[in-house]
Amino acid sequence: MQNLNRRRVLSLGVALGLVSVVDSAKAWSWSSAGSVAGTGTGADPEYVWDSAVDPLMAALIDNGQVPSVNTVIKGWVNNGDPLPSGLPADLTAHLQQVNKLPSWADPAKLARAADFNRRRDTYLFMLYGLGSGIMSTVIPREARSVYWSAGGANMQDRAAKTFTFGYDLSQLGAFEPTGQFVVTANKTRLVHAAVRHLLPQSPQWKAVTDEAIPISAADILVTFHSLGTYVRRRLLDWKVPFPAADQEAFLHSWQVALHLLGVPDEYIPQTWAAAEAQSAQVLTPILAPTTEGIDLAEDLLGLTAQVDLGVTRGFLNEFVRYVLSDEIGDWLGLKRDYAAAALVRTAWPAYILFREGLSPVVPGAFYMIDQFVRALAMLFLNKGSSATTTPITIPTGNRPAG
Repeated sequence: MQNLNRRRVLSLGVALGLVSVVDSAKAWSWSSAGSVAGTGTGADPEYVWDSAVDPLMAALIDNGQVPSVNTVIKGWVNNGDPLPSGLPADLTAHLQQVNKLPSWADPAKLARAADFNRRRDTYLFMLYGLGSGIMSTVIPREARSVYWSAGGANMQDRAAKTFTFGYDLSQLGAFEPTGQFVVTANKTRLVHAAVRHLLPQSPQWKAVTDEAIPISAADILVTFHSLGTYVRRRLLDWKVPFPAADQEAFLHSWQVALHLLGVPDEYIPQTWAAAEAQSAQVLTPILAPTTEGIDLAEDLLGLTAQVDLGVTRGFLNEFVRYVLSDEIGDWLGLKRDYAAAALVRTAWPAYILFREGLSPVVPGAFYMIDQFVRALAMLFLNKGSSATTTPITIPTGNRPAG
């Protein structure tokens, strides 16, 4: 993994809109006093995995039971659905324990978060898709884990399943009985446990990684900050109206999501100030290009060739540079298109002003950008064929060799 010196880390932190950054070599120092638990052991989350489900999933894989489990859970969709029959008894017992909201979940905040997601869906989709999605390819551990796992061999399907997670989290009533996110999070937690068992068996992954077991609690926190923390900061940078109550509700939905994914409460930030402090330690200093990440980014951006987005590849490249940074764009080899860059940097702010009722002038590129957003959404909704999201399934192997 390429090391970043402090000057580069600082410049990248500024480019991504983060408030502050710290030295990458600094040991874990984030205080659990700033967590939803308010206290903790102080253990480094880099060495914390998911003891509740990891042994269970390893046994299911080794015993060849995962295909039948996938068949059974395919029809388990809504939060209020009873647990499906036909699952192994130990898996049923686990799901009975975790398939519920934490005691500290606030229904009013979750409802407000859902309403916020509805009102800001355009910005959220663009930031999650072209911001966070591409940022994941310059998070070395995440890029290598994705690339060498089974999903790395079919990035359209992998992206669709990732989109399912975000789509279900953002829906109205996501945490209510008629919503789907609690179930989706629990399925994702099972997938993470499966990957923890499978990837260490991959010679290709072992040859490039710096960890013995993937997807630690720290890794999940890094992903959260590349999503929630990054998105909040960008919305503020763009001066999108974002009242404090909406910000608090948005964070709360992510707090509950992290809990459902198995992250211990002592690592889940209680406030945005605590989240930004944690992000400054665990995310910005580690960003770097990898061979796997460059390939994944090209795969993700190349998927757009299958859908008429109404824009050029140059526009797409420049939008990624706009929401991330030119440094990340250079890492990924995104070819420059200076005419498109000028269009993005003038049309997107004007688009926001018009959508927010802050300007009566309709941007000349309004229709193009609106169609661009819609086409990108359809690309990941069931591979662009319908409004049905792609089912999350547990893998049984790694990326095929060759």
